[in-house]
Amino acid sequence: MQDPEYVKEAFAGIADRYVVTNHVLSLGIDILWRRRVAKMVHKMSPSRILDVATGSGDMALEMERVCTGAEITGTDFCAPMLEQANRRGLKNTVLADALNLPFEDGEFCALTVCFGLRNMQDWEKALREMGRVLKPGGELVILDFSLPRIKLMRGIYRLYLHTLLPAIAGMITGRREAYRYLGSSIESFPSGMEMCDLIESVGFFKIRQRPLFPGVATIYSAIR
Repeated sequence: MQDPEYVKEAFAGIADRYVVTNHVLSLGIDILWRRRVAKMVHKMSPSRILDVATGSGDMALEMERVCTGAEITGTDFCAPMLEQANRRGLKNTVLADALNLPFEDGEFCALTVCFGLRNMQDWEKALREMGRVLKPGGELVILDFSLPRIKLMRGIYRLYLHTLLPAIAGMITGRREAYRYLGSSIESFPSGMEMCDLIESVGFFKIRQRPLFPGVATIYSAIR
C-alpha cells in the first residue's frame, strides 16, 4: 500500500519526462507490452473502455490506435500527468482517484490499469472499485511489474532496480528519489498467484497471468 500524497507529488515532478524515461529504462520494451494489452482488449470488441491510472496516456492512446470505434476514457489523480496525456492527443480524460471513480455501476465493457495499481493506497479497494464500474462479463486487464521467478534473474534484476535504474532515471528527470520509490514499490507488490488470489477475492473469475520478459512484468486478465 502506498502513500497517495507522496505518489502524486512524485509523478507530478517527473510528468514532463515520464514517457522518454520509461522508454529509455525499458529499452522500449514497455511499448511492446502495451501493444500486447491493446490487442487483448481489441479481441473483446468493447464499445467503452476505461484506462485507470492513465498517466501520460500511453495505454489509452495505444488502445485508440487499435480499438477503433471504441470510446476510451483515461483517468488519473495526478493533474500534471493528465496534462501530458492531453498534449499527446488523448481527448477523454477525467481527474479522479481510482479508489472513488466518478462513474456509474457497469459503465464500461473493459478496463485497463498499466503500472498503476501498484501505486495505489489500497489494492483491494481499488480492484473492487474497478469491478463496480465494469459491466458483468466485462474484462479487467492489469499490466504491472513483478519479480522474476528464476533466482539468478531475480538477483540481477534487483541489482538493476535498486542501483542502475535510479541513477539513469535521476540523470534524465532530476528526481532520483522517485525511482528509488519504484524499486521499493515493486518489491512489496503482490505478483503471480498472490495477485491472482487478490483479484479473485474481490469477485473476478477466469483469472489468467502472463509473465513477460522473463517475469519482470506480468499481464493479469479477469472477467467481472
